[in-house]
Amino acid sequence: MPAYNAAKTLEDTFRAIPPGYYDEVVVVDDHSGDDTAERARRLDLKAIRHPHNVGYGGNQKTCYMEALRDGADIVVMLHPDGQYDPAIIPEMIRPIQEGTADMVLGSRMMRPGAAARGGMPVWKRAANRFLTAVENLAMRRRFSECHTGYRAYSRRFLETVPFLRNANGFVFDTEVIFQAVHFGLPVVEVPISTRYFADASSVGFATGVVYGLGTLLTALRFVLHRWGIVPCAKFRP
Repeated sequence: MPAYNAAKTLEDTFRAIPPGYYDEVVVVDDHSGDDTAERARRLDLKAIRHPHNVGYGGNQKTCYMEALRDGADIVVMLHPDGQYDPAIIPEMIRPIQEGTADMVLGSRMMRPGAAARGGMPVWKRAANRFLTAVENLAMRRRFSECHTGYRAYSRRFLETVPFLRNANGFVFDTEVIFQAVHFGLPVVEVPISTRYFADASSVGFATGVVYGLGTLLTALRFVLHRWGIVPCAKFRP
């Protein structure tokens, strides 16, 4: 759980995880202004607090390194803000257990109207579809959504993809998908539902614009690297 100011929603999210589907829950508190780390410790979760804020991508790097260090075979990224439904975790990990995927994306766009019913703002749905279309064109894929924060990874994936070279911001998620395609690791999507509410974290318009531009830049770097024009360290083994 990459966490930032998640004290209000952390416990409810954790309690909703289906019993028997996890061995350890790691909460990385990215220098929150509330008592997120202390709440996690009171729940007997493994809590790590950054001494300063490093960003969403930097938070994930700590999460995955800690999971690998503790011997994880499958790692699920679940936001502790309650936006994503923990009950879907069995469906998220099944393709990895069955050996058909090394990365699983929980897509809000697979079921028509699901994102709207969950309360996703119109501008976010439009931006999501546009950016996903551009990414699909660059990767030669047909993903329904490339901007979900609900993901599962195999150990092989995290040991193959050089995710520590990625950005510390939100574009980290985009870079990981391009890396999966570049390294030939199978990716599967499963339909999910989400809900937007007051205490759920949400990217604002300005941050969304920066993220969108970063996504387009990542697509350009991917294409230039693939064509052998400009090598990019993110796509080197």
